[in-house]
Amino acid sequence: EVQLVESGGGLVQAGGSLRLSCAASGFSFDDYAIGWFRQAPGKEREGVSCISSRGGRIYYADSVKGRFTISSDNAKNTVYLQMNSLKPEDTAAYYCAVDDGFCSTSWPYRFIEVWGQGTLVTVSS
Repeated sequence: EVQLVESGGGLVQAGGSLRLSCAASGFSFDDYAIGWFRQAPGKEREGVSCISSRGGRIYYADSVKGRFTISSDNAKNTVYLQMNSLKPEDTAAYYCAVDDGFCSTSWPYRFIEVWGQGTLVTVSS
C-alpha cells in the first residue's frame, strides 16, 4: 500500500521558519516526482514544489522561490520542505504527493492519485 505521511506543520509568526517532512512507503517507481501542494481556504490548489527521485530536477512555484527549499533523503524515503521567511499568505494545508515521471514545471497541473493526509501551516502577522 502506498503511503505518504506528513509532519512538521504548525503555527509560526511571519518571518519564521518551519520544516515539513513526508515519509513515503509502499511504492517503487523507477522514476517519480514527489513534492508538495497547498490549499488555503477558498483558494485553488497550488503546486508548491517537487523533486525527482533521482535528483537533479526541482520545481518551485514563483510564490515560494528563494524562500522554500525541497530536499530528499532517498535512504529514508523522505522528502523535506524547508520554509523560511514565511508570510501570512503561506497559510494553508500542505499535502505531500507523488506522481510517476520526472519533476517538472508541469507539477501544478499533474493528475495526482497519491496524497498524504495533509499538515496545516498557519502564519500569523
